[in-house]
Amino acid sequence: MEPAEQSACPCSSGLPYAGCCGLWHAAEQQLQAPDAERLMRSRYSAYVLGRQDYLLATWHSSTRPAHLSASDSAVRWLGLEVRRHVENGPDQAQVEFVARSKVGGQARRLHELSRFVRDAGCWYYVDGELLGRLR
Repeated sequence: MEPAEQSACPCSSGLPYAGCCGLWHAAEQQLQAPDAERLMRSRYSAYVLGRQDYLLATWHSSTRPAHLSASDSAVRWLGLEVRRHVENGPDQAQVEFVARSKVGGQARRLHELSRFVRDAGCWYYVDGELLGRLR
């Protein structure tokens, strides 16, 4: 279920969902996130909202799984902090972030350095290096 148009975006940008990740999630608009940080934020929001179709569509074909695990839906996402966004050339970037969640009542913290590539003008998530996962 999508948030109301004026609700705060799940990605913690401080913007309304409709003017933030909702732009990239709206299939009828066919808009692409303009940089790796906004793609990463929109993917976080997709996890929050259960948008597995969007997650798979924005995962680079070289590393994309065939499907996402049903256990992913058991996570309750609580917040996102983007620590840095670095462009490593015109078609490569990294985004370091910390995402907080709860699974089965246990608080978790995911600290990752994600890699992104631009392919045919569109940004895609490739993979990530875990920098820390605290339970």
